[in-house]
Amino acid sequence: MPSYPDTFYARTIATRHDRPPLRGPVEVETCIVGGGLAGLTCAYELARAGRSVAVLEAQAVGWGASGRNGGFVGTGYSRGYASIAGAIGEDKARALHRLSIEGLRIVADTIRDLGVTDSVAPLPGKVAAVRYDSGDRLRRTAERLARDFGYQVEFWPRDQVREVLRSPSYHQALFDPHSFHIHPLNYARALADAIEALGGLVIEDARVVSADLSGAQKRVATAGGSVTAKNVVIACGGYTDGLVPKLRASHLPIATYVLTTEAAPDALAQVIGTRAAVSDDRRAGDYYRLVEDGQRLLWGGRITTRTSEPRDLAALLRRTMIATYPQLADLKIEMAWSGLMSYARHLMPQIGRLGPGVWHCMGFGGHGLNTTAIGGRVVAEGILGTSDRHTLFEPFGLVWNGGPFGTAAVQATYWSYQLADWWRERRTS
Repeated sequence: MPSYPDTFYARTIATRHDRPPLRGPVEVETCIVGGGLAGLTCAYELARAGRSVAVLEAQAVGWGASGRNGGFVGTGYSRGYASIAGAIGEDKARALHRLSIEGLRIVADTIRDLGVTDSVAPLPGKVAAVRYDSGDRLRRTAERLARDFGYQVEFWPRDQVREVLRSPSYHQALFDPHSFHIHPLNYARALADAIEALGGLVIEDARVVSADLSGAQKRVATAGGSVTAKNVVIACGGYTDGLVPKLRASHLPIATYVLTTEAAPDALAQVIGTRAAVSDDRRAGDYYRLVEDGQRLLWGGRITTRTSEPRDLAALLRRTMIATYPQLADLKIEMAWSGLMSYARHLMPQIGRLGPGVWHCMGFGGHGLNTTAIGGRVVAEGILGTSDRHTLFEPFGLVWNGGPFGTAAVQATYWSYQLADWWRERRTS
């Protein structure tokens, strides 16, 4: 079995078994390039519909961002609702938000249907806190979600927030009881097992070296064999290479960072009084949750455009954790890791069709795992001909990432957000 990076998730993996490499030619109806959560969900939906499918993964399923993230399953997108509505209109924005709610339910239903609750360990709730006084805005958001979507969340005033999150950094929050958090790598591997049980192929250590996507029958080749298919779905995320230049030029690989602490349940319980996931509303904010039955803290945050891991990664993350919770200053860091996410300049997923029988499903950085689920489903529906819901994402297409200038612009935008967040917090501290 190809090895995973050393992460908390890899150390607590539920299943270990080898998958045979690709040897010689294979013919299926749909070939999916990329064994992350979007590609696996698409394959699972197609296999459930009785269609033949093969997933080609360059490393191991869930090897990339899908198996290294914070494990949050919520609603919405990285781009704010008001910005989406301003770009495409209120009706379409509501339709997209309903898809994000459906994505949450897809993950919950799949975990239940596959009987993998023990290994995927879903835990309910998400606290979305703000680091500046913004109670009126949060109340309006809660009212809009209830009115427009029938989606109930709770407004928490400052005193209630600080009873649960014992940090002076936080003011108000919205508590979402429907969101949850999971072990994402075990979820990815459970999806792969389910695809195989339905007759699909999941092939690891199968980096695609060439692809002919021009004819009615496409051919995708690896070092060991090839797949001929009517449909090809590219779902590679932050590790997309130059296989399809238009896709590589349409996103930016953005690094994010995660750590886990030593086991210290008593110390953690004194400052974090919830098993729900927690995040703040800064553009590159903190996100964290207690794992292993409250034994450890998993903490993520920061983004950069560098693709190599900083030498002092653990120290960088630890400083942000201690700045929020000085009470944890003596807590030791057990491990830290990074991963590359796929970001589009418009901050929306990139889902759609490149040409006849050629699909793309990527750009899920910063959105949460619900968008990988709905992305995989709507592409599968498009292939099956059962819906055209993928067209809701057409306004947010494959815009040029700007090349090296795009990377510089992202970094400059990041620092501008940091300064804006700092100024808002100073004004209300």
